[in-house]
Amino acid sequence: MTIMSCSTNKQGLDLEWKQLPPLPDPVGVAGAFAGISGNALIVAGGANFPDKMPWEGGTKAWHDEVFVLEKIEGPWKRGFRLPFPNGYGVSLTVPEGVVCIGGGDAKQHFTNVFLLRWEQGQLTTRDLAPLPLPLANGCGAVLDQSLYVAGGTDSPEATRALKVFLRLDLSSPGARWEELPAWPGPARMLAVATSTAGSLFLAGGTDLGPGSDGKPVRTYLKDSYRFTPGQGWTRSADMPNPVVAAPSPAPNLRSSSFVVIGGDDGSLAGFEPRSKHPGFPRRVLHYDVRNNSWQVGAEAPVSRATLPTAAWHGWHIIPSGEARPGIRSPEVWACRSHQR
Repeated sequence: MTIMSCSTNKQGLDLEWKQLPPLPDPVGVAGAFAGISGNALIVAGGANFPDKMPWEGGTKAWHDEVFVLEKIEGPWKRGFRLPFPNGYGVSLTVPEGVVCIGGGDAKQHFTNVFLLRWEQGQLTTRDLAPLPLPLANGCGAVLDQSLYVAGGTDSPEATRALKVFLRLDLSSPGARWEELPAWPGPARMLAVATSTAGSLFLAGGTDLGPGSDGKPVRTYLKDSYRFTPGQGWTRSADMPNPVVAAPSPAPNLRSSSFVVIGGDDGSLAGFEPRSKHPGFPRRVLHYDVRNNSWQVGAEAPVSRATLPTAAWHGWHIIPSGEARPGIRSPEVWACRSHQR
């Protein structure tokens, strides 16, 4: 396993990195679901270009295969399936298992919400309350006993991002999703969210608008917001640079800080030839809740986009994802923090 350490800021916060066994898919996937159940790491679904790259005329394929890693050193178990091929939803770990929220395929986005549970070598699926609208490319986090989902798009052809903020109270039997007042900034998709210090944080992403040809045009965002139950939204400091599709939920480092790792800052949007794209930035942004401040830290060993995270054995797992547009990686990375 590859192990390395790098300092992320002048305050002495170090990130240690480690590679886990790669997914047993030679291509890798973007937009997978991931989380922890039965003390095992689950990575499920997602999409890739299995035959040819998109600039070569390749067709994106959505998958239903589920991979399970019971021990951090491997091996992966396979042969399990989602109810249907699905990708680019929100996945959140709760004590009962991994909640998979929304997502979509080439034709539609879904309202489905279901729980994946790993127990005694078996994977089970249980439906939960559906979303009030189809939603993919959103982000979310768990705060107290509630699931929160923010932003996204409602169809594969969407030329507008959603400004929607939803909550499901897991402590209330039979609860349905409720729509709450959204953050005060622009609509967005592919943002990053996390929860810490009694609040939910929402940062970055991209707004969408129709271009002259009718196709969606991105506006890369660097604004961030804090939501506290009972108090509502406040604007936080802007990130040093825009970040789209960074691993989410953003890894928490202590009780009042988190990091945004990699993602797409838009600096290479439209890069040609696409086959020579150098990859997304490996920049690490550290947010300190107490000071409402962002710092640019040392680079991560890799950068990934459009993928979830999961906390496991003291590590924040970053499984597969996009290394550069169209190119996935089967590598599974993990990071954790140390304070000097």
